[in-house]
Amino acid sequence: MADKTEEAGGVHFPFPFTPYAIQKDFMAALYQVLEAGKIGIFESPTGTGKSLSLICGALSWLRDFEQKKQEEEERLLEAGADPLNNGKDQAPCPPPSCQQSPGSPRATGEPDWVTQFVQKKEERDLVDRLKEGQVRRKKREERLRQIRHNASLKFAAKRMRQEDEETERLLRLSRAMLAAGTGPEQLACGEDELVLAEYESDEERVSASGVDVDEDDLEEEHVTKIYYCSRTHSQLAQFVHEVQKSPFGKDTRLVSLGSRQNLCVNEDVRKLGSVQLINDRCVELQRSKHEKKSVAEEEKPGRRRRLEPRATCPFYSHKQLQLLRDEVLLEVKDIEQLVALGKEARACPYYGSRFAIPAAQLVVLPYQILLHAAARQAAGIRLQGQVVVIDEAHNLIDTITGIHSVEVSGSQLCQAHSQLLQYTERYGKRLKAKNLMYIKQILYVLEKFVTVLGGNVKQSPNTQSLSQAGTELKTVSDFLFQSQIDNINLFKVKRYCEKSMVSRKLFGFTERYGAVLAPSREQPKLSGFQHFLQSLQPGVTAAPAAPAEEGEDRAPRPASPLMHIEGFLAALTTANQDGRVILSRQGSLSQSSLKFLLLNPAVHFAQVVKECRAVVLAGGTMQPVSDFREQLLACAGVEAERVVEFSCGHVIPADNILPLVICSGPSNQQLEFTYQKRELPQMMDETGRILCNLCNVVPGGVVCFFPSYAYQRQVHAHWDKSGLLARLAVRKKIFQEPQRVNQVEQVLLEYSRCIQHCGQAGGMVTGALMFSVVGGKMSEGINFSDNLGRCVVMVGMPFPSIRSAELQEKMAYLDQTLPRAPGQVPPGKALVENLCMKAVNQSIGRAIRHQKDFASIVLLDQRYARPPILAKLPAWIRDRVQVKATFGPAFAALRKFHREKSGSS
Repeated sequence: MADKTEEAGGVHFPFPFTPYAIQKDFMAALYQVLEAGKIGIFESPTGTGKSLSLICGALSWLRDFEQKKQEEEERLLEAGADPLNNGKDQAPCPPPSCQQSPGSPRATGEPDWVTQFVQKKEERDLVDRLKEGQVRRKKREERLRQIRHNASLKFAAKRMRQEDEETERLLRLSRAMLAAGTGPEQLACGEDELVLAEYESDEERVSASGVDVDEDDLEEEHVTKIYYCSRTHSQLAQFVHEVQKSPFGKDTRLVSLGSRQNLCVNEDVRKLGSVQLINDRCVELQRSKHEKKSVAEEEKPGRRRRLEPRATCPFYSHKQLQLLRDEVLLEVKDIEQLVALGKEARACPYYGSRFAIPAAQLVVLPYQILLHAAARQAAGIRLQGQVVVIDEAHNLIDTITGIHSVEVSGSQLCQAHSQLLQYTERYGKRLKAKNLMYIKQILYVLEKFVTVLGGNVKQSPNTQSLSQAGTELKTVSDFLFQSQIDNINLFKVKRYCEKSMVSRKLFGFTERYGAVLAPSREQPKLSGFQHFLQSLQPGVTAAPAAPAEEGEDRAPRPASPLMHIEGFLAALTTANQDGRVILSRQGSLSQSSLKFLLLNPAVHFAQVVKECRAVVLAGGTMQPVSDFREQLLACAGVEAERVVEFSCGHVIPADNILPLVICSGPSNQQLEFTYQKRELPQMMDETGRILCNLCNVVPGGVVCFFPSYAYQRQVHAHWDKSGLLARLAVRKKIFQEPQRVNQVEQVLLEYSRCIQHCGQAGGMVTGALMFSVVGGKMSEGINFSDNLGRCVVMVGMPFPSIRSAELQEKMAYLDQTLPRAPGQVPPGKALVENLCMKAVNQSIGRAIRHQKDFASIVLLDQRYARPPILAKLPAWIRDRVQVKATFGPAFAALRKFHREKSGSS
């Protein structure tokens, strides 16, 4: 379909088709938020074209911004041309009549002529910078134009790659031939002069030195751009495909970012499996490239030093990375296309995509990279003056909390201590004093962590039973004091771990020699190390390594436990009031753990909102938004006036949805699924009777959400015993949501096939009934559109467990830190309600996926009828919800709705 250009609020928005009215409103509101530099909270239900609205609205603003900026630059350049061309470079003399008036105080105390000189110098510097920027921009545009229109450049680059590959193949064959021989033949006297010496061409020598291309050629000035992030790579790939189909698809410089695990094309590194190991190995290869050992030649000390070759990554070539960077900017590509291009170009997609960031207009990346300061820095992301759009932001607070919360087990602590001790025994005499000092500090910290759990590092964690069990919460300061490590500078220890890469060295040590875990309590302290030393003696046969390598293909190798513990140590440097440490003692030391819990996610989000020009939080169901305003934005220092809320209705007609709150069942049993009442037999029986009635009138698929897996299994077992399950099976084939991720797709496929078959065949069975769990695999990201979800049932209210120590601490923290307005519920209690309703909104949003879809939504609990709870539903549901005190009128409304809709469809 031809592209359309729509005007909303005086702005032209290119669109692939005629947009809905709510899409026009969305784009106009988004444009204003970006233009005014606000923080926007945008809610647009799934099926309303949210992604396209984000793309066309944001890129239309960027188009206009770039145009206005270019016009302003041209105006300044024209204004600055005269003084520059007239050669007035000398400092102006102070005019005789220049006298400071009493009414114009000087902040600096400088004379007027000095101030004017400084101002003119700043203007000249600005003009110079603008000229440099123009030159860079024209150079980039010309380079991309040549690549786009000159196929010979691509063929030349491909031919060069093929030549490199052929050379490398021949070298491998030559080395293999040498290795296969029995050794060089003995040469006659003087014959050695006939043998060719080791050859290295000038090109190979320059390339090996790592200076074949100036690295500055890969660096460009950062242009104004939009950072778009979402939760998963599949969601990002879907967004990229939407950009490709949009009117901006051909002209937008888009870069997709991912982790090394997703982008690495070096098979030797990829097979390490663990994210941490891949990261560390990649960094080590880059260090090898840039920090080569140099050895002075014996004679002629004034000559250049020769570089000794070390292992480097063959995909990290500046020349190839330049070509890959330009190919990335040339046309829109997703992660899979980027990896394929990297393999073809024999260039690293991870670094190639990062080198493309400065010139990109749209950068697509996962949450984890944007929301973690160290990850942003490593990726080369600069947020100053940029725009950030966070999609699927309904779980943003939980995401930030999860990224910065770390848990380590007693088993990991003991294993890290044992490995590091053996490493020190092996290499202690080779280490410098400062290395030994920090390693001793780390050993001391690990020992104290085990001690505070009630264990002993000298004994096996699997055999240690703890005298006391339970959960204990501490502030960071109290935990450090109780652990007796408050006198150790954890900031310095953290920096040492980062710079020395001690955890990676330790992993290599254990991989090579198979260092053992902590010795058992009967053995002396060093028996484990003595066993290790025996393995180094000649004649001692070690266990074969082949089976371990075969296992690598089946599962990723675990990283060194110290790598994980480093994250915990870093978390302990968080401000005392922003986090807590949870000591969980569970019978044995190996099952016990220490966990850092982040209480204030705003401390990590503050830098994002402070540096960015504008931030947009978008999602299908953002209600209730009070969490974002109070816990995230207000605590991050954002003024209330800077926050803008936008919520649009759905594209479906008002009569295509029937949301009902049912307060009692067919036998007048009050529906209130509290922890005390929901397990009562009469409550489970009443729920079953309601479902039986619904299945009689609802065609196709019915999706029933339960608060937890445990309760779903309990209800299923009760209905099976009472015969209700058999009655349900008369009308609907029953499916249960699997707890294993790899089984979800198969269950959904069978569920879909069953509904399709029943719709065609007719008969007593009219569809299928899916038992799902709130917060489970099918409550988010799964589309039950059309016949797959004609009715969504919510059994009870999925409140989080109030007995959770983490939740209690979070509630207490909010009660202490957030202001409480008169007449409002305490912030802690509001948190519990909001967590519940966010989960409900995500689950019921599985139905109604497009304009012609229809479905009923049934909320089984009288507590849904309370006004404060109803207010937390999405607006497009809240405005149409009907509260039914008894079951009869509710059933009549459902029967009428589905009879009319099924007949019209």
